[in-house]
Amino acid sequence: MSEPAQVRIIDSGYERETRSLLYHAYRHEPTFAYLFEADRPGYDHRVRATVRELVKQHFLQEQPALGLLLDDRLIAVALIAPPQRRLDVTESWAWRMRMLLSAGFRCTRRYLDYHAAVLGCLPPGAYHVLPLMGVHPRYQGRHYGEQLLEALHDWCADDPHSEGLVIDTGNPRYLNFYQRQGYQELGQIAVGPVVEHLFFHPAPARARQAQG
Repeated sequence: MSEPAQVRIIDSGYERETRSLLYHAYRHEPTFAYLFEADRPGYDHRVRATVRELVKQHFLQEQPALGLLLDDRLIAVALIAPPQRRLDVTESWAWRMRMLLSAGFRCTRRYLDYHAAVLGCLPPGAYHVLPLMGVHPRYQGRHYGEQLLEALHDWCADDPHSEGLVIDTGNPRYLNFYQRQGYQELGQIAVGPVVEHLFFHPAPARARQAQG
């Protein structure tokens, strides 16, 4: 990492930059390739539309997001669903209608099934969940992912009720990365041919209690 990025809570003023960054971060991910049928024409449009609708709904519900900036350029971002305010975007009929019109019925159904399976794998408790998180491909491999996770852990630690942070991935190359950052695997779900891994990072206070 040539220089640490600035950590900032971002709002809808960064919606366009957030959509662009997450589109580039997710368009080659195995899970999205299955959900939005990468082998069929129009894949990039379906991914772009899905990211657009997820980001739009996140900010409409005034959910928090954490970003890393270099020279005022957004290079990494995480959408956060806190336990006390976890509003499931998929329950919005307006969101579902926009998804049906842009991504199509089959891909919308696949996404809803995937989303429900991830939530169903969570144990009872108060967790922060990351619906979407990514580092722009141009800045990957420079330890900005580590900086973003550390900032997320610090941010979530300010909530005394949070038991920790949950994230999921279907990309095998991220598994060791999350484990090195102190994440524990909660379980696995099948997303078509993709094995989706759920990881949990305990809140600092909970981790100290477990060690004690």
